[in-house]
Order: sequence, then C-alpha cells, then structure tokens
Amino acid sequence: MKKIYTFILVACGFIVVNAQDDMLSLLGEEKTIDYATASFKTTRIINTLSIENNSKGVLDFKINHRFGPLNGGFYDLFGIDQAFIRFGFEYGLTDRLNIGVGRNSYEKVYDGFLKYKILRQSTGARNMPISLSYAATMDYKTAKTSDIAYLSRDWLRAYYTHQLLIARKFGEGTTVQLMPTLVHRNYVKTKAEKNDVYLIGIGARQKLSKRIAVNVEYFYNLPNQLSSAYVNSLSIGFDIETGGHVFQLFFTNSSGTDTRNVLTETTGKWSNGDIRFGFNVSRVFTVYKPKNLDN
Repeated sequence: MKKIYTFILVACGFIVVNAQDDMLSLLGEEKTIDYATASFKTTRIINTLSIENNSKGVLDFKINHRFGPLNGGFYDLFGIDQAFIRFGFEYGLTDRLNIGVGRNSYEKVYDGFLKYKILRQSTGARNMPISLSYAATMDYKTAKTSDIAYLSRDWLRAYYTHQLLIARKFGEGTTVQLMPTLVHRNYVKTKAEKNDVYLIGIGARQKLSKRIAVNVEYFYNLPNQLSSAYVNSLSIGFDIETGGHVFQLFFTNSSGTDTRNVLTETTGKWSNGDIRFGFNVSRVFTVYKPKNLDN
C-alpha cells in the first residue's frame, strides 16, 4: 500500500507540474495587439487631414479661421481686418470610417469628405510599422463670377482630391505622415494648367508637453502643372489641448480654408512676408455610445 500511495503522490505531482508548465507555456505564447494612438491631437494636421479618426459615434465640430497677410501692416492690423472662416462637422460612422462636411466663406465653397483607415500601426501579436488611410474630398465652389465658360456647367465648379495618408509614430512624441495626393480640377483657365495635379505632402508632429505639440505641414506640387502664380503650401503651428477642446494656432501662406485652395491655389510667399495667422478650434461630442458587448 505504501508503494501504491507513493506512486499516486508522484503521479499527482507530475500532473500538477505539467499542468503548471502548460499554463505558463500558454501565457507565454499569448500576446496582445498594442495599437499606436494619438499620433496627432486631432483629425487635422493644420489645413489637411491627419491619420487620426473620430471613434464610432463621436461628432467633431470644427471652426477654422484665416486672417489676411501680415505684410498688410498696421493699416490692416497685420491681417486681422481680413478674415475667412470655415465651419464643419466630422463624424465617426465606425472607428475606421469617418465622414465630414463643411462650408468655407472664401469663394463660398462647400466641401465633403470620407476617410477610411486601412491599416493601423501596431506591435505585439500583429506587427504593423505604419498606419494607412485613404481620403477622398470634394469641393464645390458657389461664388459668383463673370467667367461665362465657368458658369455654363455646374459640374465645372467641382474639384476632387484623393489622398493616401501614410503615418508612423516614433516613440511617444514624434509622428511623421506622408501624403501622396491627386487633385482633379474640372475647370482650368488656361491650356498650360493641368486638370490633374499631383502632389507629395509631408506632415509632422513633435510633442512638447502633455498638452502642447508643434506641427508642420508642406505640400510639393510636381513641376509644370500649375500657373506660375501658384506656390507650394507651407504651414507651421502649435496644438494646445484644453480638456474637450483642441486649439491649433499657426502661420501659413495659404489664404483659403478648403483643400482645393490650399493644395493648388496658394499664392503667398513666405519670403515676401505674405504669411497669414490662423487658428482652428475642435470640440468633440459623443452622439452615440456603442453598447459594451462584454456586459
């Protein structure tokens, strides 16, 4: 009987040890997926879309201001006397799919966009080095004009922008975003200008503190596409987070607030002091809170 008891004790000990090893093995093999978050403070870098999305059911109300050029001097109060405004709404249909609409006072442009996140930067069980989104924007200009050709067809007032947003967050404080871009213009004034305009954009964010970051945004137009009057857009600014609001204060050589104007109709030159101060205000609201499926 002693031998039987000894055998049972040894067998039970062996089973317990193996069970513990199996559990530890399983725990060692189990990995979670860690996604990169807060690559940018808001869904805009400065003028154009960032890789960030609003979560499902979240509504983002944005107000965008642009003032006149600083080289207007004291007479124009360094541009304060001149102002353009855009107000818009962006909504998360899902965590990956966002839509938005807006109205710009400059040339009375209405705009709308959709943005879909294809890839999310992650580590752990799934290693993805970048985040990738596709964004499509339409701008429709309604300002009155004496150009008969322009007035002859409503569709000539429409402009379409397609972008790939390729971003990577480095550590906790640095993000870089590349933006291969195509702008299609249904109407151009001269044969020298192209209906299709190709650009390469780059945006970057550097976190300075918990609530403050500096942003830079630049778009390079490939040669021989635009009138010589137009230049590349360059914007530099700061994000300041204050609870439910994000304030963006910046300087830019772009006068308009819609995508088409920023990318293909920028005329200001930094070297001439043709720089405009602007600010964006973002306020988010939870319109719909998805049910917790675990409860």
